[in-house]
Amino acid sequence: MFKRTKLSGAVVAAIASMTCAPHLLAQESTTLEEVTVTGIRASMDRAMDIKRDSTGVVDAISAEDMGKFPDTNLAESLQRITGVSINRVNGEGAEVTVRGFGPDNNMVTLNGRTMPTGTTYGGGSGADGTTRAAASRAFNFANLASENVSGVEVYKTSKANVATGGIGATININTMRPLDNPGLTANVGVKAVADTTNRYNDDITPEFSGIVSFANEEETWGAALALSHQQRDSGYSGVTVNNWNIGVWGQDDLYNQGGVPDADKAEIVNAPQDGQLYARPNDFRYAFSDTQRERLNGQLTLQFKPTEKLTATVDYLYADNDIEEHRGEVANWIQNGSNIARVVFDDSDIATPLSITEAYGGTVDVGYEQQYRSQSNTLDSFGLNVEFEVNDSLTLAFDVHDSSMESLPTGPDRSGEVAIGLGSPTVTGKTLDFTGSTPQYSYNTSVPGNALTAEHVGSSILRVRGAGSVNDITQAKFDGSFEFDDGRFDFGVETRQMEMSAYQTSGVNQALGNWGIANPGEFPADMLDVINVASQFEDFSTGNSPVTGFRGDAVELTRYANTLYPGTCLCVSDTNSFNDTLEEDTAAAYFQVGLNSELADMPVNFLAGVRYETTDVDSQSLVNPIPYLVWENNNDFSPGAAGDQQTWADKASYDNLLPSLDFDIQFTEDLVGRFSYSKSIARAGYSDLKVAPGNFALDGSTRNGAVPTATSANPGLLPLESNNLDLSLEWYYGDSSYVSLGFFEKRVDNFIGTGQEDETHFGILDQTSGPRAQAAAEELDALGLATDDTNLYAMVVLMEHPEAITDNPDIFPNGVFEGTNEQLLLLGETDGWDVIPESGDPEMVFRTSKPINNREAKIHGAELAAQHFFGETGFGVQANYTIVRGDVGFDNLGLPTENQFALTGLSDTANVVLVYENFGLQARLAYNWRDKFLTATNQGSSRNPRYVDTFSQIDLSIGYELTDQISLAFEGINITGEDITEYNRNERMVRYMDDLGARYQLGASYKF
Repeated sequence: MFKRTKLSGAVVAAIASMTCAPHLLAQESTTLEEVTVTGIRASMDRAMDIKRDSTGVVDAISAEDMGKFPDTNLAESLQRITGVSINRVNGEGAEVTVRGFGPDNNMVTLNGRTMPTGTTYGGGSGADGTTRAAASRAFNFANLASENVSGVEVYKTSKANVATGGIGATININTMRPLDNPGLTANVGVKAVADTTNRYNDDITPEFSGIVSFANEEETWGAALALSHQQRDSGYSGVTVNNWNIGVWGQDDLYNQGGVPDADKAEIVNAPQDGQLYARPNDFRYAFSDTQRERLNGQLTLQFKPTEKLTATVDYLYADNDIEEHRGEVANWIQNGSNIARVVFDDSDIATPLSITEAYGGTVDVGYEQQYRSQSNTLDSFGLNVEFEVNDSLTLAFDVHDSSMESLPTGPDRSGEVAIGLGSPTVTGKTLDFTGSTPQYSYNTSVPGNALTAEHVGSSILRVRGAGSVNDITQAKFDGSFEFDDGRFDFGVETRQMEMSAYQTSGVNQALGNWGIANPGEFPADMLDVINVASQFEDFSTGNSPVTGFRGDAVELTRYANTLYPGTCLCVSDTNSFNDTLEEDTAAAYFQVGLNSELADMPVNFLAGVRYETTDVDSQSLVNPIPYLVWENNNDFSPGAAGDQQTWADKASYDNLLPSLDFDIQFTEDLVGRFSYSKSIARAGYSDLKVAPGNFALDGSTRNGAVPTATSANPGLLPLESNNLDLSLEWYYGDSSYVSLGFFEKRVDNFIGTGQEDETHFGILDQTSGPRAQAAAEELDALGLATDDTNLYAMVVLMEHPEAITDNPDIFPNGVFEGTNEQLLLLGETDGWDVIPESGDPEMVFRTSKPINNREAKIHGAELAAQHFFGETGFGVQANYTIVRGDVGFDNLGLPTENQFALTGLSDTANVVLVYENFGLQARLAYNWRDKFLTATNQGSSRNPRYVDTFSQIDLSIGYELTDQISLAFEGINITGEDITEYNRNERMVRYMDDLGARYQLGASYKF
């Protein structure tokens, strides 16, 4: 399915540079190689020295000792750096944001080499905030263990010799080199991991790590091997609202009361004023999951130094992260139309329901969908670096690597998610309550005492999805440095070939008991465990919501259902909703000159350079166009059988000239001032550069105002271009103490906004507003019945199948449609009666979202950082605060028909770390805080924003050296169990709520 780039071809073709090569990174902070002491304070000292000695604005983290990084997760360590914040998946740091620029706009390198990226999960279903399809430029730090990391450097200002792609920062991860550790050294460790969120798997899981390094006495060759293996069992409980629809009161009828007699219309309490924005949710659901993760990392490094002037390094990195999740839901859809009995609005600027009450002529279901997800992320990288000291002045280096990241589904039949819809069609009425911080609900059922059991549960729809991506990078660099009196001259060239392939299978609905859940009680009772839903939450109160829920194995349930419903299968679709390949070939050359001098008897350093890059883009999409959307029931649609495969392709190219200037002056021995200017770029996301349209969706009839949606892309997007200014002052007033204050500004052109255009695609026709739908509406008006989507669909089916009346006189006793539950069930669930387009229907007009270069913005902020140790007491403190501001924000009162552009990821952040190290005892207490921020724009047909609420976390680590060789350690992550909440236009419009918990680790290590 994917084509791998060959290393040999790139090596022959490459005239390479050593952009950000390891020896040049170390060149700006030689202290890193000289310090041999270990421990927390030594680690913080080395990081401070890197900051002080570097040209430009650089922050760093250093390992406390070989195999001992400050945090078990690199992202968790990075969040301690001024201006760096992270996002978390399942309570663990995953991706980083720097100075307001998100993960896609930061470059991550390993020993100076550009790393492949891309993570898919959950078949791209969109069922909650963790699922994702396609690929991204964001590097997921959760895939890498920290045991073999010797240091991480965050380059906030750009240089000519630093890899492009990071407007926020370039983050370089350094791993151990055996010639840096003469003789034989080794460290082995074991940990017991306890995650308090785990409910169904092992309460204690193991972690093993080992690292050994050897260099011969003459230091002419060396070898190092690092291995780590971790198992983690965890879970989470959450709340999801599946989109908030925004309308204009008096102009839009989101509650679809058209055609309902006035006497039967819903009671509206505190109705919005005409022209005021108001909201309606599609549903809300409680979700609970348990996840098992197994992570294996290994790195082998070989070094050969036959002479003092020649050093060759070969290294291979392997990282595998396997994830398996079982997830269940309790879901309540809003039925709308004549089912709505009462709506109470709040007094917000956007009128948001406090409660919605519905009453049904018959029964509807409460959903209990079960999902299984399985994905494997595999990173491997092979590289060769040769450094040759020609003479005392000239050093040359050659570096080449071939690296790949595969994120592929590992479920049955290459699936990433198996989702089997379950439900109990017993609900006669319900109320959704949004008055509290956690949405709640209540219902009445046809079951005495609402005592639901497995006998009341049946199947509805089966979805089996798969999504995956493969990113290959082959990079070669040739680079030189010429030193002269009071300065140096650096130069180099590079070539980089990148190929990203991504696909997602078509989301085909397989009818089991169908939307009406025709066969309650069809599963053996032992396949469905009854659970107490309220007990799944630690911090969120479900109030008086029903406590009954069900948990089952989605794969086992599906296989059993396949025996009940011939023609269904546990299989992904033979066609894809998208299958895209993007190739980027980049060639670059740079030079820079650094000078050391004095100004008014004050030492100054000057570094100026320029980098020129050209990039060729080749984008291809394999498309199986769908002929239409199948109207399966009131607001249920699925794609029709896809047609023959078509190939869409497009090419583009661009070039960039990127100057940089760094200047620092030492006012006194301890006081350093810095000024930096640079121009940097960040390339458009992979998914934005594909060719063909896709993701066709509809959630109701267009006659009643529903808007079909689709997405498209733009291979011709230019990279973001940022002009960066930095000004800072640093005071190093002690051996381990400093204070720094910095100001920065980034003026960015070519920001990628989301444009939306109303377009037709592939000749898809619209049966929901054609002649049949119009005739059905007229018939409903004549009968005095509501023309909502439920009745409209049923009447279209009845007019096409009048035999429904003659064949079922008990359901149609009066010979006409009356909208009874039995009639709706028959017309909505009979096989072969789905409504598909026909000649005469108009073309369906999709509101198509596509990325465009149409924005510019300015981001500015300030960073304050301090580090202080109190003499030889062993006590120390590290603190920082970052302010980030942008000149473009999201207007929450903007019309849902308006395209909006806004800067995402901007938020203030703060860290306070208290440390103690003395008498063999090490302790660290870290507090991390991030203010609320905008994480996405133009979500869904109402173009909603999505905000992440303010979040803070406290971590604790304690270590004790029993002997010079044996150490014990205890770690607590998120020890107060803080949670994450996301919302749309106001805080009442909850989008996601994740109930998280603490994770503890107890370990021992032996060093020899």
